[in-house]
Amino acid sequence: MGKPLIKTKIIQITSGRGPAECCWVVAQVLKLFLEALQIKDFDYKIIHREKGTENTTLQSVTVKITGTNLSLFLSQWLGTIQWVGISAYRPKHKRKNWFISINQIKSTEHILVTDKDISYQATRSSGPGGQHVNKVSSAIRATHQPTKTQVLVMDSRSQHQNKKIAKLRLIEKVNQLQEEHLKTEVKNLWENHLNINRGNPTRIFKGYDFKIQKREKTFKKQRNQLKKELRETLKTE
Repeated sequence: MGKPLIKTKIIQITSGRGPAECCWVVAQVLKLFLEALQIKDFDYKIIHREKGTENTTLQSVTVKITGTNLSLFLSQWLGTIQWVGISAYRPKHKRKNWFISINQIKSTEHILVTDKDISYQATRSSGPGGQHVNKVSSAIRATHQPTKTQVLVMDSRSQHQNKKIAKLRLIEKVNQLQEEHLKTEVKNLWENHLNINRGNPTRIFKGYDFKIQKREKTFKKQRNQLKKELRETLKTE
C-alpha cells in the first residue's frame, strides 16, 4: 500500500466586501480555522491579507495548506459561514445574521525544479581577489530552462561548491517568483469577488464567544423522500 498523497491547496476566507461585522467574522473564523489546522498537523502559510476598516478585522485572508486527506478536512469548512449575533459596531442595527465564505482557489500548478531542467555555465569570477580569482572560471550561472530564471554564484573558488549553491538559490528564486505570482492571482480574485451565497451555511456560529452550531450537509431528507415516492409508485403498479 502506497504512502498517502501529500497535496497543497489554497483557501480564501472572505467577507465578499461585506460590512465591518463580516470582516470581524473573517478574523474570528481564521483563528478557529488555524487552530483546526494545527490539531491536524497540517502545514500552512498565510500568503495574503486584506485588512478591514476596523481594528483586528479582515476583509479577506488566503492560506496555503499542505498535508494528506485535505479534501475530507476542507469539506467541513468550505462554503458559506454564518454568524448570528448583534453588531458591536452598530448595536441598534436590526440585522443579526452575517455571512462570509471559505473558498478553494484553483491556482496554477506548482512548478517543481528538477535537475534535468537546470543548465549550468561556468564563467570567470569578478570582484575582490585580484588576478588569482580571474584565472579560473569558478563562478557558476544556473538557469531554470522552463522559466528562464537565472542565478550567478561566485561565493567559492571551487566550481563544484558554487554549483551546489547555485542549485539551492535557483530553487529558492523560482519558488519565490511562483509565490509572488500566486499573491497577485489571489488579490485579483478577491477584488473581483463581491457576492456571498447566504443559503445553506456549512457552519453556524453564535454570539461573541463564537459557539459553534455545526451543520453537516446531509441528503437524508432527500433519500427519505425518494424512498417514499418509490413505495407509492410500487403500490400503484
